[in-house]
Amino acid sequence: MNHVIKPSPETPSQAGLPELSVVVPTFNERDNVTVLYRRLEATLAGIAWEVVFVDDNSPDGTWEVVRGLARKDSRVRCIRRIGRRGLSGACIEGILASSAPYAAVIDADLQHDETQLPKMVGLLQGGEAELVVGSRYIEGGSADSFNKQRAGVSALATEVSRRVLNVEIADPMSGFFMVRRDCFEQLAPQLSTQGFKILLDIVATAQGKLRTIEIPYTFGSRQHGESKLDSMVALDFLGLLLAKLTHDVVSLRFLLFAMVGGTGLVVHLTALFIAHEIFQAPFAEAQAIGALVAMTSNFILNNFLTYRDQRLKGFAILRGLLLFYLVCGVGLLANVGVAFAIFDQEPIWWLAGAAGALMGVVWNYAMSGLFVWRKQ
Repeated sequence: MNHVIKPSPETPSQAGLPELSVVVPTFNERDNVTVLYRRLEATLAGIAWEVVFVDDNSPDGTWEVVRGLARKDSRVRCIRRIGRRGLSGACIEGILASSAPYAAVIDADLQHDETQLPKMVGLLQGGEAELVVGSRYIEGGSADSFNKQRAGVSALATEVSRRVLNVEIADPMSGFFMVRRDCFEQLAPQLSTQGFKILLDIVATAQGKLRTIEIPYTFGSRQHGESKLDSMVALDFLGLLLAKLTHDVVSLRFLLFAMVGGTGLVVHLTALFIAHEIFQAPFAEAQAIGALVAMTSNFILNNFLTYRDQRLKGFAILRGLLLFYLVCGVGLLANVGVAFAIFDQEPIWWLAGAAGALMGVVWNYAMSGLFVWRKQ
């Protein structure tokens, strides 16, 4: 079989260089990182390794604990990210910053089985695979620590992924895997930095041309801290599916922005109907009111959903809202102008309102990324 992912020739290991880089994304895991480090130290005793903690500027000071470990052991590294959030992005940055030919991703919450890492390295070193996945859903694996609700959601997402994206592995939602770094680097430009399901993104992007082996492991219970999974993960998952179905023609963030825009259209038409039909406001004024209400709704939802990795807080919310109004001003003028022109020719309020509302979508997205939720 011809492989799109073409591994580079192996070179003999040099003294002092790691053979394995373990990438650990963290957010508020201060009580877990030292425990995980000790476990890695014990299980990887016969392997040259390093661990790269990628911390999203944890309020609990996780990065300070990691740097304390790094001062004592040069195999420990810390990447502290400011102004950006997200597990997938953290994994991508960590793997690209690693220095070993093989990179593993493991959570800091101690739920993954680090004792499987030597076996995973062996499979990659032997050329049997380019990607090794820790699976909960093959014989010998277990996810019994899941509650009934989470188990059901995981099973549904797995089935949808396999059917919609033709992903053939049993556990595409796993967060525990190891990959050849050179293979990963070829895929990295096509991966989404948003969301939680980096493995699903890797497998879907590789389109079955990445030799993969799954090994069973038992998913453990969290010992400290709180799960980072919330209801927003479902939206990330849906957005990732849609992005891959469109062959990454549009980004996950744009898809979420468009979804929010869809709700904004409903808000806009509702406000327009109330102002024009109930309060009998002139159409131009009612359209402007509808647009303003929809812009406010879109800002709130985008701040909560689309740009949650760059979410504005405190005073920055007011500043961002005002800036959002400002940068969308041109779109608003075009919105009202187009809608009024259509209504003047054909007085169908909902048709004119929809045409005006859709006018500024691309403009709003481009300007929002540049000025409102710009990366620091």
